[in-house]
Amino acid sequence: MATRTVNGDRARIGARTLRRDRWWLQPLVTVTVLAGFVIYGTWVAFANRDYFADPYLSPFYSPCLAKSCEEPTWAIVGGWWPLSPALLVLPFPLGFRLTCYYYRKAYYRSFWWAPPACAVPDARPRYTGETRFPLILQNIHRYFFYLALPFPIILGWDAIRAFSFPEGLGIGLGTIILLVNAAFLALYTLSCHSCRHLCGGKLNTFSRHPVRFWMWQKVSALNARHMPLAWISLVTVALADVYVRLVATGTISDPRWLF
Repeated sequence: MATRTVNGDRARIGARTLRRDRWWLQPLVTVTVLAGFVIYGTWVAFANRDYFADPYLSPFYSPCLAKSCEEPTWAIVGGWWPLSPALLVLPFPLGFRLTCYYYRKAYYRSFWWAPPACAVPDARPRYTGETRFPLILQNIHRYFFYLALPFPIILGWDAIRAFSFPEGLGIGLGTIILLVNAAFLALYTLSCHSCRHLCGGKLNTFSRHPVRFWMWQKVSALNARHMPLAWISLVTVALADVYVRLVATGTISDPRWLF
């Protein structure tokens, strides 16, 4: 039971936490989903197969920059690259997500338990924040934003190309999945805190910058939904890759309608 001293010191609570709800459920779900995505993404990055089913290209391999690519539209790297083409591009969107402000909260709470939930003490005896290595590297998020910004455009182009089949123009289920994935990745990228600062930061008077103020308002509205957009885009990019792989291996057939 909490007691308070006469001189007004903070209450002394013997229990680790007074919470009686299932506060551990959210960090448990988060660590399970993120760990599953990391494991799957690592396997995909090194698999180097079944990532192209004409005209669908897995977002994990886009843009496919090596000349060894099954789909060589973007090939600019010569035959000297011995590894999977995905390893040429994944570090940029991966770095953007790892340093994302929302994902920091997610894996700080789920992996490091610092803190695991509101009103629950840290599992770590000391916490220095992002002032020391390696967490100080989180401050490069704004630069990863610029590096990741072209990817929704490239994936959008891949989705547009997915209307062109060997038999002619048309639309397939894969086309829709790639379009949805590109759209949510664009919304997730634009809802980034760094994008909001880019649009409206370092301005003393919005009235003198009406265009930037309009952009800031729109990005701020997206920024309020940054958390669900982060999760949805994580699911759609994995779903798009799974679908392309299932079609490429002949596990499923892609329903399509030609114009």
